[in-house]
Amino acid sequence: MPKKKIAVLTGAGVSAESGFATFRDSGGLWEQYDVNDVASIEGWYRNRQLVLNFYNGLRVQLRDAKPNAAHIAIAELEKDYDVTVITQNVDNLHERAGSTRIVHLHGELTKVRPEDGIYDHTGSEAEVIDVGYDAVHLGDKAPNGSQLRPHIVFFGEAVPKIEKAIDVVEAADILLIVGTSLQVYPAAGLYRYAKHGVPIYIIDPKPVPVYDPRLTHIQEVATKGMEKFMEIIKNQ
Repeated sequence: MPKKKIAVLTGAGVSAESGFATFRDSGGLWEQYDVNDVASIEGWYRNRQLVLNFYNGLRVQLRDAKPNAAHIAIAELEKDYDVTVITQNVDNLHERAGSTRIVHLHGELTKVRPEDGIYDHTGSEAEVIDVGYDAVHLGDKAPNGSQLRPHIVFFGEAVPKIEKAIDVVEAADILLIVGTSLQVYPAAGLYRYAKHGVPIYIIDPKPVPVYDPRLTHIQEVATKGMEKFMEIIKNQ
């Protein structure tokens, strides 16, 4: 008998307990930087040095962060379920926790790509380069001769993997949402693609700004919420 499919949509809240700063929470990085300067395509063209410095700093922070119990619990779901993680996060904490199928909606912090490459919003990553936690500088060039830029979906750019994410949600038997406010589109609308009758669980300590009769809200931080979720599905 094939395993049930779980689609897991994660946001900043799943990494917050790893000490990896989030953008939208109090004390997050948005308070130190203007989003338009470091996370928009206009900001990139206006001041590449500032943007590169910002993401170089994030890589150092990520290098020192470790997956928390929520990341590990999500990875352990693969023992009994067919799991695909759709994450809005640009960190690699899901990978380091052991998850094997991950769709990075907003790009990956440890990767860069040519500023003028063939990355054409179809999800092709032929020219993406893994730099790990190394710094990238102005003047660092891709094989095609153009400046290397963060492999991040900036505000003002299309989200190339949203169609893949929709396919994953449509095929799911269970949808689990962890640590996301459901306020950042297009990811915030993904739950609507779950099939009729599919149970939706959302783990977030804050009130949920949506109503759906299929939805069960576990009002906890990610680590505590995953403990409760694991108990719920164990008893199903």
